[in-house]
Amino acid sequence: MVSLFCHARIIQYTGAKPFVCKECRRPFARQDALARHEKLHVRAAANTKPSRGQHVHEIPQPTSLEALPPWDTTKAPVDAAITVPAPSQTWDTSQPEQNSGLQHAASDLDFTLIWPDSESLFQSIMSSDTTDQWQMPLGALPFPPVVQDVNSMSFGSPNSFDDRSSSIGTIPSGGSHQAVRDVTEMVASSSSSVTAAIKATSITSVFLDECLHMFFVRFIPTFPILHRATFVFRECTHPLLLNAMALGSLYLGPKDAVAKNRLIRTTSQVFRPLGFLWARHCGMLDSEPFSVESLPFPSASMEEKERQWRTWAAREIQQRALLAYHVLDGLVAQMSGDGTSTRHVANPLILPSSEAAFDASNVDEWLAHMRSQRFDQPSFRLVFRSLFPPVSSFRPLDYQLSAFSLRVILEGLQSLVSDSDESDLVAVGVPGRSDVRRALAQVHETVSMSIHLSAEERLEVLLRWHTICLDTMINSTVLCRHVCSCYDIAQHVSGGSRTVKPGFDMTKWVYTPDARRALLHAIAIQDIIEQLPRGRAHVIHMPSSLFAAVTIYVVFSLAGVATVHLPRTIAWQDALLSHADLNIGCDSSRASTGSETRRFVEEGHTDSPPGLGAVRNLLYEMNSMQKLFRCLISQWGIAHDMEEIVNQWITLCH
Repeated sequence: MVSLFCHARIIQYTGAKPFVCKECRRPFARQDALARHEKLHVRAAANTKPSRGQHVHEIPQPTSLEALPPWDTTKAPVDAAITVPAPSQTWDTSQPEQNSGLQHAASDLDFTLIWPDSESLFQSIMSSDTTDQWQMPLGALPFPPVVQDVNSMSFGSPNSFDDRSSSIGTIPSGGSHQAVRDVTEMVASSSSSVTAAIKATSITSVFLDECLHMFFVRFIPTFPILHRATFVFRECTHPLLLNAMALGSLYLGPKDAVAKNRLIRTTSQVFRPLGFLWARHCGMLDSEPFSVESLPFPSASMEEKERQWRTWAAREIQQRALLAYHVLDGLVAQMSGDGTSTRHVANPLILPSSEAAFDASNVDEWLAHMRSQRFDQPSFRLVFRSLFPPVSSFRPLDYQLSAFSLRVILEGLQSLVSDSDESDLVAVGVPGRSDVRRALAQVHETVSMSIHLSAEERLEVLLRWHTICLDTMINSTVLCRHVCSCYDIAQHVSGGSRTVKPGFDMTKWVYTPDARRALLHAIAIQDIIEQLPRGRAHVIHMPSSLFAAVTIYVVFSLAGVATVHLPRTIAWQDALLSHADLNIGCDSSRASTGSETRRFVEEGHTDSPPGLGAVRNLLYEMNSMQKLFRCLISQWGIAHDMEEIVNQWITLCH
């Protein structure tokens, strides 16, 4: 909801309204809008006007989900245990007049809605009483009111352990009730401010409709966590819908549509462990997967097929939401330079269903895909175990992994990288850098052999793969802080206190094999981003990947290495693994018989004659990457802070 408040200035209507309704004197900017509006008067005159008492009872009660306007023919299930009774209140004519005004505003629109129920959704959001939505009667609280007898309280050591009174009676009810009231008022205030911002900027159902459309066609393909085919407005809470609209509005609004509030970003990072705590507390990690016995037979009724489809979709969405939280946790941990909030390699969730089944547009298509896929899917914990076998192996994994599953696996490996410090000292029981690099090499083989991945999905996965490989050479976040600290540049991209190891010298480091490996991965990151189609240029790990690459560029440039001669072809196993990682020693004979990539990494030169090999001017590339950041600013608020740092780095290098 806070996001929508930040985006609420996106659409504003200006200009004259020369067309006036003869009945109500309402002005309109267009003739066709006036014609549509006048039809409402004709329709109202033809219908019998209901009595005032009947009309009042038809107003939707904001505190009951059952009474919301019908967004879809499917009725939302309501748990009687959490139904909040509506407080007694007297409805007057102001509420019908407000709803009528909203309906008149909607009649001005002459667009065809992509989501037919967007108008009802808009009216529900605008007419709902946000204060009542968040209120909980004190009688529904999980603790009874208790009157505390101060005279009976003992402030000393107990005389006997046998006459211990009930611990419930020692909980003061007044403070608990007051805390609930305070939180309720805070949430209600934030919610009402969102609605007020919507009203102030003339946001309409057409805009909300377009936001939802862009959310599903732009954001969901890169982060598949909501099921569009079974998506029903009525089954979603307003906060979920508002956040979906806020994300969708990023692809519609002007430059000021993105919030650059660093406090909101920092707060979300600090509170992110709570999501895992609530998931474990609610048992979401222990839910049973969809059973193959639950698949309906071809002869089953359409109602039975639809019911099982929606049951499967609900479980799949829950699982993907948890997996997406793992992905976000890994990304935030990398940007902060600290560890993750949970043990990714102990993830008990099984692999999600195939993207073909998840993207099925109807129940028959879904059944066809489900019958062709394996149901004995392994857990992510088992997948991680297979990445660290007793004997090193670079064979691809024996699982058909979707792009989404590969991203979850990569964030698990990123969590292992973040567990080691700058001296390569790891915690007890955590694989070392060499083990993680070998696992990354195995993942690269898996991606290369996964012919079911689309070209865009492959590029997005490899983009994150190169970033994590870069961080196995040096922590790019800590390196960024070090550069900014050395040159007194203020940065607001990452917090934390981790620093480079004592005695670190950037000028000496750029001539090490690890620096050249990091440079190869940085160049690959830039090339992949430039190859991605425009419609897929907003994957969530793009800003951090691009910033990690430009950090390596600036370190080389500040050290005086502005031009780099590269190998003509890159063998990525050699760009990732050292001789020590391969457990084959590091003698000169081995190095001399390696590939051109290994000779570049180990010795710093290539086999290409001068003028024929690939040459990169890093300072020029930094200018190109700055332009990429300016393109990302329209969707990512953090890209604005990154671009400011890059701009100062470029100034230093000139």
